[in-house]
Amino acid sequence: MNKIGSNISETSVYLENEDRYKNLVRKTEALRDKIKLGGGEKLIAKQHAKGKLTARERIDLLIDEKTQFIELNSFSAYNMYNEYGGAPGAGTVFGLGKVHGKDFLIVANDATVKAGAWFPITAKKNLRAQEIAIENRLPIIYLVDSAGVFLPMQEDIFPDKEHFGRIFRNNAKMSAMGIVQIAAIMGPCVAGGAYLPIMSDEALIVKGEGSVFLAGSHLVKAAIGEEIDNEALGGADVQSNISGVTDYVMENDEECLKQIRSIVEKIPDTPKAPFSRTESKPPAYNPNEIYGVLPQDTIKPYDVRELIARIVDNSEIDEYKAGYGKTIITAYARIDGWSVGIVANQRSIVKSAKGEMQIGGVIYSDSADKATRFIMNCNQRNIPLLFLQDVTGFMVGSKAEHGGIIKDGAKMVNAVANSVVPKITIITGNSYGAGNYAMCGKAYDPRFIYAYPNAKIAVMGGAQASSVLLNIKVKQLEKSGEKLGEEETKKILDEIKSSYDAKSNPLYGAARLWVDEIIDPAKTREIISRSLEACANNPEIPKFSTGVIQT
Repeated sequence: MNKIGSNISETSVYLENEDRYKNLVRKTEALRDKIKLGGGEKLIAKQHAKGKLTARERIDLLIDEKTQFIELNSFSAYNMYNEYGGAPGAGTVFGLGKVHGKDFLIVANDATVKAGAWFPITAKKNLRAQEIAIENRLPIIYLVDSAGVFLPMQEDIFPDKEHFGRIFRNNAKMSAMGIVQIAAIMGPCVAGGAYLPIMSDEALIVKGEGSVFLAGSHLVKAAIGEEIDNEALGGADVQSNISGVTDYVMENDEECLKQIRSIVEKIPDTPKAPFSRTESKPPAYNPNEIYGVLPQDTIKPYDVRELIARIVDNSEIDEYKAGYGKTIITAYARIDGWSVGIVANQRSIVKSAKGEMQIGGVIYSDSADKATRFIMNCNQRNIPLLFLQDVTGFMVGSKAEHGGIIKDGAKMVNAVANSVVPKITIITGNSYGAGNYAMCGKAYDPRFIYAYPNAKIAVMGGAQASSVLLNIKVKQLEKSGEKLGEEETKKILDEIKSSYDAKSNPLYGAARLWVDEIIDPAKTREIISRSLEACANNPEIPKFSTGVIQT
């Protein structure tokens, strides 16, 4: 094992970086706190006046005391659906929680956001929750309190493969896989949404507030002329004692959550994956120093080993092929005792084995070749992979093309795509172009994918994209006989760059579920460990094979 890292906390560059990054984290956390209010304090008070708890209050009572709920996709729908007043958190809260020491995926409707109605991104968020449960064989608890599909956008949520109905299909598939599903009906549960709790293993319902039916009283009257109220139609007593649809009648939210905990306590432990974990050792350097390690400008170089040194146990790694393919660091290490294989983009300008200068953050043929072999080794040994992504793409130009950069890049993409061990990705800076794919972006099925607050996700950098788009626009205008002056050109360039930068912001990506969460860099180690613990719930590791790879 090699000790890495250095004491940089007193340098002026470190202090400038730290101040800027702490401010960025403060802004991100302030926005997160605002989103946690859902529909706002008035609607929370209204929920309380009915004797009901909010989604997050329910989760807090459900999970074990003195344990942390790891919320995912909290920024979903951010700055979306503004024409309808917005949908903070997409009206759903989900994440990882412990109940009687067991890992659970918990999904709760937030009834303060449009009565818990489902927007298109809400369906996508719930499907992502089920995907995480399936991949990691995590039991799941649904806390249902929803008015159903948001009707003004029904065409974007109802009929397609990845829309609302896919959730119930997943209920059935998860049941067949033996994944435990428990549902609590703590509010309305209408139409197609009625199938979710009833397709779970067990369903609880709260008296007076919980109801479940295919059509509510207004629709029943319109359809068949019958006059009936919702409680008599599908309330707790009806669905438990007459129809037999639900299994337990609860007096209130608190009793319902207590009953879920009692049911969970009887569920036996399941086999775990054969991943190596030893006694945890803290890093030699304070994880809070990550704030000062990361440069203020994501274009500026830095040594990624300084970041790794503040994540891994004892700040020690076994670096694989240290002198070769230096724009990617590959290393075996432990994080909170877990054995991991790290694949990290190196932002420093380095020399290749041939003595040529290589730009940091760019994947060259030699680094792609090294990473491919390392990923294969980790799969051979059942070692989970951690990708620290700060990549501007693959090297371009005649020299790179003649050297076979596409072939070497394809090898790396193949290895990542066919990897069978859990993959966890953290976007620590740039995430551009095919580099996003090779470093296990969302399209390559990471079990969990996170981003730092300064991350940028796009097909290319803002400056490069602006130049390309401006050139296209200028040529279009020239064809129609127009010619732009210097001032007009600069104005158009600034507008293009501003729009492009806004859409590469991590909040834009998190709103659309390109990442599972924007995380505080100082909590990186904790998040990785908790994610690996969730991954270990799936004991099945398929045989690794890459198929055809060009050599």
